[in-house]
Amino acid sequence: MKDHKELDAWKISMDLVVDVYAISKDFPKDELYGLTSQLRRAAVSIPSNISEGAARNSEKEFIQFLHVALGSAAEAETQLIIAQRLDFSGEINQLLAKIVTVKKLISGLIKHYKSKQL
Repeated sequence: MKDHKELDAWKISMDLVVDVYAISKDFPKDELYGLTSQLRRAAVSIPSNISEGAARNSEKEFIQFLHVALGSAAEAETQLIIAQRLDFSGEINQLLAKIVTVKKLISGLIKHYKSKQL
């Protein structure tokens, strides 16, 4: 397996984390321990699970962590849509587009490593 820092899914999801923190700092203060916190945790979970899975001893374990990262991406996507519907920020579309890219990259990694197991 590659070093996780070489994976595009990891690189773009790290950028996503920075973007999520930047956008969510302007969310309403009463959401600090609600949506803001949940969104940040979900975003951080994406590259964290990619890196943890890449550090494991088997491709099977890596695939499991990629699935967790994919779930976190879907969670962050949903939370961004909620923030968009609540009109917390006008810049959410760019983050949603980045999440779509990350999800495609993670799905591609899962498919790649699953095909190697056949």
